[in-house]
Amino acid sequence: MREDGRRLAEADGARSRLAAWRVQLLDRRRFLLRLAGGSLAALFPLAGTAAPTLDAAARWRIVDAVQRHLFPSEPDAPGAAEIKALAYLRFMLGHDPDKADDGRFILQGAGWLDDMAQRLEQAPFGRLDEAGRERVLRAVEKSEAGANWLALLLLYVIEALLADPVYGGNPDGVGWRWLAHVPGYPHPPPGKRYMELRRR
Repeated sequence: MREDGRRLAEADGARSRLAAWRVQLLDRRRFLLRLAGGSLAALFPLAGTAAPTLDAAARWRIVDAVQRHLFPSEPDAPGAAEIKALAYLRFMLGHDPDKADDGRFILQGAGWLDDMAQRLEQAPFGRLDEAGRERVLRAVEKSEAGANWLALLLLYVIEALLADPVYGGNPDGVGWRWLAHVPGYPHPPPGKRYMELRRR
């Protein structure tokens, strides 16, 4: 019983720290976007002034590739693919109006990332090998805005790992099993997920 109480306290503390970190991340990102005149041109220092011409599907493929690179699959641990990080991200962006800014920021950033990949590696990000992707992402993280973009993607990956499967990620609780986490029950039914309850 005491062990369960300790685990609950640790989980609550981790959730609080994650929420505070997310608020700081979003505040920094909004500040930087305002500073840049609302443009992501300042996101990656080597990017040109012309916006990359990628359709939404191509941008989502880049986001998926970045998530998989940031949280790779391992023999004894799930990665972004297994926890369905992209499905979770798309679900959250599609169902929570408060995350519209996140969606725009993520997809625009994917375009600039691809532009940077072509400048640094002479190939689109999706065609780079692991080492090439790492070089491009390391270049991106050198700017504060680029680091914030990567941190936001990683935040959604971690949420996908920990969230209830009703939100599109963590299928069959694969992330929970890996972390030896016992979730609360019952799972929220349709109509009672957090974004739906907030609308009432």
